Amino acid sequence: MRLITYTHRGSAPLLGAERGERVVDLAAAAAAAGLELPTDLLALVRAGGPALALARDLAAAPAAPSHPAGEVELLAPLRPGKIVGVGLNYVEHVEESSRTLDTARELPDRPVLFGKPATAVTGPGGPVLHNGDLTQQLDWECELAVVIGHTAYQVAEADALAHVFGYSIVNDISARDQRRSGQWFFSKGQDSYAPFGPAVVTADEIPDPQQLDLSLRVNGETKQKSNTRHMLFPVARLIADISSGMTLEPGDVIATGSPSGVGAGLTPPQFLWPGDLVEATVERIGTLRNPVVDAR
Repeated sequence: MRLITYTHRGSAPLLGAERGERVVDLAAAAAAAGLELPTDLLALVRAGGPALALARDLAAAPAAPSHPAGEVELLAPLRPGKIVGVGLNYVEHVEESSRTLDTARELPDRPVLFGKPATAVTGPGGPVLHNGDLTQQLDWECELAVVIGHTAYQVAEADALAHVFGYSIVNDISARDQRRSGQWFFSKGQDSYAPFGPAVVTADEIPDPQQLDLSLRVNGETKQKSNTRHMLFPVARLIADISSGMTLEPGDVIATGSPSGVGAGLTPPQFLWPGDLVEATVERIGTLRNPVVDAR
C-alpha cells in the first residue's frame, strides 16, 4: 500500500492511500463505514498492525471516498521523531568523499551515523532553502528512507526487517562548507535539508530493500545512478547497529546513505542554486521533486 499525507482544495492535512489515479481519503472511508482509524500517518504507524490492516481494507473498497490524484497536494508523509542519517554507505561514495571532503579513505567497519532534526523535513514540492550567507556549496544525496514500525532496541540483524513499517525517499541536502570541527549536524540539519516523500510504501510491497534502483537529477541531468545492493551495510545491519544503543521508535526514519555522484565529488564541483529543480527517484517508491529557492 502507498500511504500519503495530502491536502485537497485547501483542506487540513489528510491521510490517504494511492489507488491508481485516485487517492482514497482514509478518514472519510472509516467514517463512512462507522469505524475509527488514526487520522495521520504517524499515528497510524504507532497504532500497529490492526490499524494498518483496517487501512488496507478501506483503501481497497470499491466505493471508498476518493479524489483524483491530480487534485491533491502532497505533503511530507509524516514528521519523524528522529532522523538517523548514514554516511559513507556506498563504496564509490567513500572514494569520492575521501578525495573531495577530507574523509577517511578506508571503508568504515561500522556504519557512520549522524542526526537530522525533524525541523529539516520538507515535503514533495517543498522548497529547498538556499541561504547564500551560510553556504555556497549546497549539495544533494538521494537515499532510500526506512520508516520504523515497531520499537527496536538491541535487535538482531536477522530480526531487523520485521521492525520496518515501510520505505520512502530522503534527499540528504548538505551545506558542504558548514561542517564544523568535523561535525555534520549544522551542515545537514538546517531547515528544508531533509526533503521526504512522496509516499511511504509499506514493507510488504518491498520484501527486499537491497534490490532497488535509485537516481537523482538536477534540472533534468542525471547526477546519481546506482542500486541499493551496493550498500556497504544493508538495511537490516543498519537497524541492528543503531538499535544496539539507541531505541528506534515507530515513525523514526533512517536515511540509508547516498551513492556516488554528489555535487562535491564532480569535476569541477557542482552545487545547487536558486532556480534549480532536484529530483530523487527510488524504484517502486517514486520521485521526490523539490525546487531550490533563495532563503534571503
